[in-house]
Amino acid sequence: MDLAELLDIRPGVTAVIGGGGKTTLLRTLGKELAAGGARVLLCATTKMFPFGGLPNLTDPAEEVLEEALATCRLVCAGAPVPGAGKLTAPGIPMARLAALADYVLAEADGAAGRPLKAHASHEPVIPPEANQVVCVVGASGFGKPIESAAHRPALYARLAETAQNAPATAETEAAVLLGESLHDRVFVNQIETAEARRRASALAALLACPVAAGALLREEFYSC
Repeated sequence: MDLAELLDIRPGVTAVIGGGGKTTLLRTLGKELAAGGARVLLCATTKMFPFGGLPNLTDPAEEVLEEALATCRLVCAGAPVPGAGKLTAPGIPMARLAALADYVLAEADGAAGRPLKAHASHEPVIPPEANQVVCVVGASGFGKPIESAAHRPALYARLAETAQNAPATAETEAAVLLGESLHDRVFVNQIETAEARRRASALAALLACPVAAGALLREEFYSC
């Protein structure tokens, strides 16, 4: 079973939030869906780096984007962020993007390179057109102090009802996810050891939503 099937990615707009592999998740899903013949657009509602090896269209007109999707199947598009080397949301409205592509995969927040994340009041930037929100959790954060493993550690610790110097665990992550209630599905990335696999299973047992796990860089996935 491929990752798109595991996560039940549907036509239309899917928002991806969290930490520990959002951009890699977008690329992996995009490759799978495009290989099946779909037109797939990768974009951001906040900021992300362009994708190496893919067409990265900056401020494209609708007809340019439509032609690129018909030719390449998998395309990234966005508006350039001056001086940052990043792309933000395309100028084309999300509803039109969803009409031009079969799938729009939108990175909807940032985690400052941390594997875990708590969201401030202005985050994430989920477009109203999204039919699903997938939260990525980086298993490399488990066992490390919250203050180093999580983006916005004070908020993370408050949601988890623990101290910032306490270790991040399946239980703290479940408390944050349930407290925020932003996701429809969870993908636990960075499963590199038996202990990481055990923690992913422990997290899945505490959540009511579907949970998948694996190692995106190795393209290995399974259902929890």
